[in-house]
Amino acid sequence: MSLLKTLDSKFFHSDIPYKPMGKYVHFLTIRVTESYPLFQTDGELNKARVRAGIDSKKTISRLSMFKRKQSTPERLVGRELLRNYGLITAEECEYNVKFAMNNPDCIIYGFAIGDSGSEKSKVVVDTAFSITPFDESHESFTLNAPYENGTMASKGENNTKVGEVTSRINQQDHIRPQVFFPSIVTLKDPTEAGFLYVFNNILRTRHYGAQTTRTGRVRNELIGVIFADGEIVSNLRWTQAIYDRLPDEVLQSIDPLDEDLVMEKATEAIQALMAEEFIVHTDFIGENFQPLLTEVKTLTGTEAGILSLLNQADKEAKDYAKKHIAEKKPAAKKP
Repeated sequence: MSLLKTLDSKFFHSDIPYKPMGKYVHFLTIRVTESYPLFQTDGELNKARVRAGIDSKKTISRLSMFKRKQSTPERLVGRELLRNYGLITAEECEYNVKFAMNNPDCIIYGFAIGDSGSEKSKVVVDTAFSITPFDESHESFTLNAPYENGTMASKGENNTKVGEVTSRINQQDHIRPQVFFPSIVTLKDPTEAGFLYVFNNILRTRHYGAQTTRTGRVRNELIGVIFADGEIVSNLRWTQAIYDRLPDEVLQSIDPLDEDLVMEKATEAIQALMAEEFIVHTDFIGENFQPLLTEVKTLTGTEAGILSLLNQADKEAKDYAKKHIAEKKPAAKKP
């Protein structure tokens, strides 16, 4: 069943192949922070010391958004949809606890449950880096935990001394709003429904980073998709190419980067980088991408459309699981 009219069926498999078949689709995504998210390990923001650009030889520190901090939130959004429309239940398939092994999430994003079986993820995401340097992309906040009376002074709660000021104060670095992370999400050997499932998850996901915080708002702006017979450039190289194209006065300004300028330079950079590639590829970037983006948003914006997508993806996943994944063996009864 064809769901899209703007793409040729040659880009997709009719069903999910068991072995790698050399078809790739790359989603060109610019992740834009819209609040104060935390991408951290051991209490510190993740960062890396790297070259500023391809042409610019100076070295700078950049914020890092590790791969699992990108793929996990998108995967969980997809799982929510599957539960909402009755294609999986929390009892039969719980993330990192128990996998049903026969639904779009398990087959596309993979799973590993010891001796019971495993499936390698068909979605590949690498670490993304901020365009702007670390020092200009974060700030430190002092956090406190007031009493219910709204002040930091005790009124005798929990056997504390009346008037005593709480010591529940902490400092934490946060990423600033309007920091840009270019990120390429790759799906291997897509079917049409699998392509739309991953596409929809990227568009719908709104929060990334530490799940214990109430912040973390991030918007995903897709500027194109590339169908190819191999992998393309890295996130870091794309980020460096964008940096090279930004005017010095913009990079030296204390103001956030202008989003329209970032999208323009990101499009120019990826087109230039793809012109240097030695793989077979078909690009839908910039204006050529808009009809596809519009069609996908129209399809996923209605209940009938999202149901048709999910049902097709679920059918393909179950057919794949029946052919290639052994059924769970019942536990042996004790004598």
